[in-house]
Amino acid sequence: MKTVRTISLLVFFSSIKCQTLQRSLLDAAMQHSNSQNYLEENLRAVTSIMVAQFLQKLTYEKVQTIVKELLDLAEKCKSLKPHESPSECCHQLMTTFLEHICNNQGLADRHVFSDCCNTNNSARHKCFLSYKKDVAGYSDISQISNPEQICEMDKENHVPVKEKYIYETSRKHPFLYGPTILTMSACYETAVRSCCQEDNKTECFQIKLEPIRKYVREISLRHHHLCEIGIKFNHKVAKAVELVLLTKKQPKANFSEIAKLAMDIKNLHQICCEGNTVGCVLGRSQLMNYTCSKQATPSSKITPCCELPEPFRGECIINSENDKPDLSSLPLSRFTEDQFVCKQFTDKQDDFLQEFLYEYSRRHPELAVPVILRVDTVYQNLLGKCCKLENPLECYSHGEEMFQRVVHESHEHVKNQCDLHEKLGDSNFHDRLIVLYTKKAPQLSAQELVIFTKNMAAAATTCCPLNDEPQFVCMENSAKLILGDLCRRHEAEPINAGVGHCCDDSYAFRKPCFDDLQVDGTYISPHLSCDQVVNLNEDLCRAQEEELQTEKQKLLSNLVKQEPYAAEMQFQSVIVGFAHLVEMCCQAEKSEMCLQEEGSKLIKKCQSLLGG
Repeated sequence: MKTVRTISLLVFFSSIKCQTLQRSLLDAAMQHSNSQNYLEENLRAVTSIMVAQFLQKLTYEKVQTIVKELLDLAEKCKSLKPHESPSECCHQLMTTFLEHICNNQGLADRHVFSDCCNTNNSARHKCFLSYKKDVAGYSDISQISNPEQICEMDKENHVPVKEKYIYETSRKHPFLYGPTILTMSACYETAVRSCCQEDNKTECFQIKLEPIRKYVREISLRHHHLCEIGIKFNHKVAKAVELVLLTKKQPKANFSEIAKLAMDIKNLHQICCEGNTVGCVLGRSQLMNYTCSKQATPSSKITPCCELPEPFRGECIINSENDKPDLSSLPLSRFTEDQFVCKQFTDKQDDFLQEFLYEYSRRHPELAVPVILRVDTVYQNLLGKCCKLENPLECYSHGEEMFQRVVHESHEHVKNQCDLHEKLGDSNFHDRLIVLYTKKAPQLSAQELVIFTKNMAAAATTCCPLNDEPQFVCMENSAKLILGDLCRRHEAEPINAGVGHCCDDSYAFRKPCFDDLQVDGTYISPHLSCDQVVNLNEDLCRAQEEELQTEKQKLLSNLVKQEPYAAEMQFQSVIVGFAHLVEMCCQAEKSEMCLQEEGSKLIKKCQSLLGG
């Protein structure tokens, strides 16, 4: 059994391109046996995740106090039969949990949630969810700053290292699904115990824990994004996303099986996104058991995962590579040449469009999910128009050409971005993005614009060196997460009508919409003098390289806000002057005097741009 499990893990984790993380996951899984009572054995940890994700500011001790009082009710949920849905039991648990918060002022900062506690159950739940906040820039620094202390704590078992990790990760990543936290906590515990045997514990902790931290951060973004789709768009969009993902993973499975699984997964995401970790863990376990029981359906990539114990089985299946049989030669003529298309579209529109999505997805494993959804949207709009005509076949028979045009246009956008990145280099490409997005969303602060575009520039640095198809998928997948983050910012505090339109109108066409977004002509920038725009504080000379780069880019953003229609070369003249001034003056004996004297020249250059 151990040999099979080792092979299974190596097959799966080779897709997570980090040997250190592969090793951590392999080591952790080898120490876990298949258990029929997995949820029962981890019920306290699962409930802790739920509490810490909702009450992010609570101490570890207070979280454990609430967990104790919820365990009796959680016990009832663990005994569900395989065919029973966890929804009802989980709903009762969530209701009890929220009532507990509202009725016990000492356990939480109740006044923060007073507006939530004054509403009924459904609205109360949504209100509590709205208070969840990702902690930007989170790292495990608090957990690895003193390896000796961690090893001593684990040895004496005052606070088990695994429980502490679960608490810290849950409150810092409130949208990360419970089963993933359990998986990574097992990896973390195994890595810590391994490092505690080493002489150089600090180095070992850095090597083994950094990949875990990186994976958690990236998968948390994906989970948050899936939750956003379910909340912002209707259930059809959420199901469509799952249907495409499943079809790409299991292209040989039949349509009815994929459609059923897509609906089940969509419902599971809803439970996970609502923060009910007990239901999330139980629901995923049931779903994975069902998937593994259908031995004829899974791809060869999934089958090895089914040999693994929980929670590794679920994480393995979700992250396993897609099966890629060559189905590209199969025609789509049934959807573009059949004379009965309009009858099927009219009689069972949802089913017919889902089947098109399935058939198109399995023929195009090389396309990213948003691109496939664009084709699906174009097809739906095409039939909506053609089926009203006297000769609809003549109209929709051009569908294949339209699909190819959508893919080509999406591909060209990515190619143009990567060509520009190659031409400008990392730093100048980032500057170009700052100019473009300051014009599109000038209401954002300069700091926000620098951070947002930094993520876009980092995506280009990662994706653009890849070959054609991987480059295309990488850029599209990165853009959907980065733009999703921007749209959540808009949701919290509206930016402008253009951004709102791109965020809300169509999930599939969100990226093309932002690509085409122009200067926000309605924005009137508060007037800033050049003394206010240009920071010539002596602290610049004590700043790290990254801080200087941020200051330079904030200056660029503020200049664009003042003069959005100015030529880019005019901005660059001031920016280059700023960088040269800092370099020269910070090497001078009297740096403050240099900044004042030479800074006056830069101020004049700025004034010529801003006209005063």
